[in-house]
Amino acid sequence: MPSIDEETKSAALTALSQERLVLGESVYKFEEEFARYCGCDYAVSVTSGSAALHLSLLAAGLRREFRCATSSASFVSTANSIIHAGGFPEFVDISLENNCIDPARVSSVAGRCSAIMPVHLYGHPADMVRIGELAAKRNLRVVEDACQAHGASIDGRKVGSWGDFGCFSFYPSKNMTVGGDGGMITTNEKRAAEKLRKLRDCGRKSKYVHDLVGFNFRLNTVNAAIGRVQLRRLDSWNETRRKLARQYHLRLENIRGVLLPPLGNGRIQPSHHLYVIRTKVRNLLRKWLEKAGIECGMHYPLPIHLQPAYRSNPRIPRRPLPNTERLCRTCLSLPMHPSLTSREVDYVADGILAFFENTKRLSH
Repeated sequence: MPSIDEETKSAALTALSQERLVLGESVYKFEEEFARYCGCDYAVSVTSGSAALHLSLLAAGLRREFRCATSSASFVSTANSIIHAGGFPEFVDISLENNCIDPARVSSVAGRCSAIMPVHLYGHPADMVRIGELAAKRNLRVVEDACQAHGASIDGRKVGSWGDFGCFSFYPSKNMTVGGDGGMITTNEKRAAEKLRKLRDCGRKSKYVHDLVGFNFRLNTVNAAIGRVQLRRLDSWNETRRKLARQYHLRLENIRGVLLPPLGNGRIQPSHHLYVIRTKVRNLLRKWLEKAGIECGMHYPLPIHLQPAYRSNPRIPRRPLPNTERLCRTCLSLPMHPSLTSREVDYVADGILAFFENTKRLSH
C-alpha cells in the first residue's frame, strides 16, 4: 500500500477546501516540480500512465497507421496506446541483461517505423544512449514508457528526459502515487506541451472554443496535491529500494538455478519498482513461498504479442521473441516496497534457500 500519512492527508484536505477541484493550483505546481525533478522544460499531468502514452503519440505528430518499435515484455497498456493513437506495434525482442528492448534488434525494424517506445521495465533504464543514436540516425520519435521507473537514471540524467516524451504512471503500486490513478508526460518541446494540455482538456483552446478533438484526461487537484508530497519523498524511497535490492542480491547470488536482476552500476541507477528473479521452477517456488505466507507476483506471465487481442490482429507482424518469452515463463516478483524490513527480506531469502535445498535433497 502507498504511504498516506498525516502530511499527505492534510495536503489533500487543503486542496479540497481551498482550490478548484479540477486543474487547480496544485496541478500546475505538481507539473512544475515534476518537470524540474526530471530535468525537463515541461510536464503535463493526465489521468493515468496509459493516457500519458496515448497522448504523447498523438502529440508526436505521427501519421495514421504509423509503426512503433516496442517491447512485448510489458503491461498491455504499452501496446494499447499505440493502437489507440492510430498505429501498430512492431514488437522487438529484449536483452535478458536488463529485460528492456534490445537496440540492436530495433535496427532490423527501424526502416518500417516512425517511433520507438522503450519500456524501462521493473524500474531499470533501457539503453537510451544507443536508442537515442538510432532514433537520430533514422529520424524516429522516442516515447519513453517510464511508468515503472520514477527516479531511475543514466549517467545522472533521469529517465523521461532522454526521449521526445517521457510517460509516468502514479497508480497506487508505483514508486510514488497520487492516491489513485494519475499520470505525467515530460517533454522539452513547447508546442508539444501546449498540444498535450489541449488534448487532455477536451481539445480546449479557450473556455468555449475547441480546436482539437481531445479527451477528458485531466488530473484532479486533490490527486496532484498528494503527488507533490510523494515526489518530495521519492528519492529517499528509491534509495531504500536499492538497499533492499542489494540485500536480496547478497542473499541469493549463489543459488544455482536463480538468475537475479541487475543492480545497476556507476552509470545506471534503477528505481527497483519490482525485484524480479528468474527461475525455470517459478511456479513451484511461488507455491512454496505462498505456503510460508510470502506473496509473490508475475510481471508478466503472458507477453503482449501472445495476448488474444494481439495474436488475432493481422496487421501486427509475428516474429520470434525468444528472450521475451523466456522472461515471461520464468519471472517471479519478490516483495519490494520501502516499508519492507531487512528482517522480512531475510525471511523471503530463507524461504527461497529452503526451497532449493529441499529440491536438491529430493533429487538425490
